[in-house]
Amino acid sequence: MTTAPQFTAWPQLEGVEQGRELFDWAVAQEGPRTCLVKGPEGSGKSRLLAWFLLGCSTAGSPATTVHATVPAEGLTTEVFAWELGRQLGYGPTSPDRLLNRVALDQRELFVLIPDLHRSGRGPTDLPQCQPEALAEDLIRHLLALEHVRAVVEVGDSGLLADQEATPLTCTGTPRPAKEQPTTWDDLISTVPRTPSGAPDWTRAPEELRDQALDVALREAEGRPTPQVLHLLSDPGYLVFGPARALTAAVADDRIPLPQGGRALWQRAAPQLTATGRTPTERAALLHATALGLNDRLAEYLRPLAEQNSWSASWSRPGFPVAALAVTPGGAPELVAADAQGRLAGYGPRGEDATAPPPAPQHLRPHQLALRDRQSLLALDDTGALHPLCDPEDTDTHHVLAHIAAHHGAAALTTPDTAATALGGTPDGRYAVVGDSNGRVHLWPLHSYQPEPHTMDLHRGKVLATACLPLPDQDLTFVFSAGLDGTIRLWETSTDPMPGPVDQRPALVNALAATDSSAGPLLAAAWNDSELHIWHLPSGKSRTLSLTEPANALAFTHDGLLAVGSPYGVSALRIDLEGF
Repeated sequence: MTTAPQFTAWPQLEGVEQGRELFDWAVAQEGPRTCLVKGPEGSGKSRLLAWFLLGCSTAGSPATTVHATVPAEGLTTEVFAWELGRQLGYGPTSPDRLLNRVALDQRELFVLIPDLHRSGRGPTDLPQCQPEALAEDLIRHLLALEHVRAVVEVGDSGLLADQEATPLTCTGTPRPAKEQPTTWDDLISTVPRTPSGAPDWTRAPEELRDQALDVALREAEGRPTPQVLHLLSDPGYLVFGPARALTAAVADDRIPLPQGGRALWQRAAPQLTATGRTPTERAALLHATALGLNDRLAEYLRPLAEQNSWSASWSRPGFPVAALAVTPGGAPELVAADAQGRLAGYGPRGEDATAPPPAPQHLRPHQLALRDRQSLLALDDTGALHPLCDPEDTDTHHVLAHIAAHHGAAALTTPDTAATALGGTPDGRYAVVGDSNGRVHLWPLHSYQPEPHTMDLHRGKVLATACLPLPDQDLTFVFSAGLDGTIRLWETSTDPMPGPVDQRPALVNALAATDSSAGPLLAAAWNDSELHIWHLPSGKSRTLSLTEPANALAFTHDGLLAVGSPYGVSALRIDLEGF
């Protein structure tokens, strides 16, 4: 049983109503798992929740650890689910998937939901605009899970009135209701203009940006008026306008958008709606999504996107990527494999290039390690390794086939040694195989070696591997990520680092390493759509947000980071000055 904190550890109650009652509910071991905070506008509900959250953070007790706080004002069900998923460590995820992830979470979760009665957004005639949509479609199901406890602010709305809960009613002096925003004509007349007379959203006050779409939708009453259409097709407003309001409006299929505009925004929206996104980050996300789909929008966004710490250099949508590898020693720069086993080659600017020999029809590559332009190892999702090379190149076939046979024989005799991860080096010198028992095996690809150099690195199976030789320094770095949520570093001439490079409540889908102009870099794609890049000499790291989890990573010869996903492959230019 977790020891409850003492009330004396909480901030003073001055001006806070129902504070002791909320504290007593939070530390109680019995009773309802939900607390509904009620009261009219201005009665002190927000002050109560702010006081409580401050107390939880300063007390530092596991009994009152708040795992997520999601203010629901202006959020649709989908946007709320994305934000809650981010805070719980799952990444932005759909409402249904969020509920499934929470149901499987082994933690006793404690969630704060301010302003449920103010939730909803978008066209006023659609259910998503009303707070009942979020309350009934998601919150009620969330509260039904036995390991979830929540404080939910419902105002005087009557939401969740039949929920088994402890009610707390604030009775402070209500303040007058807020005035409705101005009319569209009045609002748009105050927006600064470009020399051509168009609205200049880069210079518009934030309040005007936030109000514009809501006012236009309110006056439209469900009709696709010119004001709404203009805002949803204005690249400047897409970057500087309120992303959550835009997401709610784009969800209305009755509003016609430029070709591909709806799919483009909806693909990027889970990241665009994250709290604290800067305009340059939003431009980079939209630009990366638009490349290959809406080149006109992509070019408009490029100058602002390139001011971000990363931006997309090129993109090839439409080829679902399961695996990526860089080609040693010349074009094509990249080799990609899809889930059906097809191989594709891409040149330095994303143009088509000759791929290695085609894989057999039965092979479904899961990860790749290239030796040269014509030979590679492929790992399928059954754990089998396959050599792909010119049959007449007997020496290469002998080396690759031996590696595949070694791990195949080991898996037959000891199933928990089956190969689960495969990675290579940018120069094609080595392949690294990870297995289901947490071990990592280093193999040379240009010479026969009877046994690999093996190291036990993880608890549970290895998910991804990468290797980076630095011949000038006589060093070879091996990187691995495991089911234990860790990324490990091993310089092969010595013992591995005693602690992980990183550890998170998420899993790594792919790793890639390169020796850049700034020094050696390691990139890791996590399954919550985060991409982390480490500068090995300094230990500095940078976090990038992707529009979807990456399946594969590879650093090209000119320093671009190639990212493969179900949507295709794109190459990101990383600003190295920060390293």
